[in-house]
Amino acid sequence: MSKVVFGVDVGGTTVKMGYFDLDGNVLDKWEIPTRTEDNGAGIIPDIAGSILDKLAQSGIDKSDVAGIGIGIPGPVKSDGTVPVAVNLGWKDINVNIELSKLTGLEVKAANDANVAALGEMWRGGGQGYSDVVAVTLGTGVGGGIIIGGRIVSGSTGAGGEIGHIHLEDNETEACGCKGHGCLEQYASATGIVRIARKKLADSDKASVLREGEVSAKTVWDAVKEGDDLAVEVAHIYGEYLGKGLAAVADVVNPEVFVIGGGVSKAGKVVIDYMEPYFEKYVFPGAKGAKFALAKLGNDAGIYGAAKLVLGE
Repeated sequence: MSKVVFGVDVGGTTVKMGYFDLDGNVLDKWEIPTRTEDNGAGIIPDIAGSILDKLAQSGIDKSDVAGIGIGIPGPVKSDGTVPVAVNLGWKDINVNIELSKLTGLEVKAANDANVAALGEMWRGGGQGYSDVVAVTLGTGVGGGIIIGGRIVSGSTGAGGEIGHIHLEDNETEACGCKGHGCLEQYASATGIVRIARKKLADSDKASVLREGEVSAKTVWDAVKEGDDLAVEVAHIYGEYLGKGLAAVADVVNPEVFVIGGGVSKAGKVVIDYMEPYFEKYVFPGAKGAKFALAKLGNDAGIYGAAKLVLGE
């Protein structure tokens, strides 16, 4: 048979896995639980066992496998060493060596957000571009930077942590990183809820947001309905996000920002409120970046992991 490549995306609760032909068409995908007990000692053996089982079930010879790409939730050095992955309990593990030893296949590991960005560039919202910044607006704010078709991971594997750009000097609440005033505190799903609750407390303006749960979804739903207070929240949110992405553009000058994560499910309205502020704050020479919604959803990681092996 023609060659295949495996993509693996390790999360805190599940490991997403798939294999692809060399053009990026997914042939099969599945999940296994992430066993984090004993400092995650079983995770790599579980991944290896699942891949070897899939090879046996599908009648694929190892000689027909280009390799295994794998995304890890933490910094990953260029040699595949993970200094620490808090959600997995890992410390100083070389994923390339350990997984290759168990499977007999070539392995290439990288940070999961960077890998997802690579997936969106290859087969998703960034397809057709080689200078791409992927922005994940979820519980936190993640990022992945692709320049010239290659991941920018930095000297310690922490490149692309755009959620921790400092934006607000007067913030009293701590971010998850222990800093204060990070982009993540305003542009995440929890961030927009914080902004909305503060606006509700500071204003007596009528709003549908006073009638039930305040979530990222209910805020954007209210914005779409023309709720005045929700629109004010959207402008505040858009200014923080636009200012943060302008700072990124000033440094890496991408062709396109691909916006994904749970908040992006609201659709283009998120971009509509952010883009004017991006244009306001970005350096003139970096203007012209396009904005697109991510297309691969939760599969971005396995696509990008497969692309790692095939060459960035």
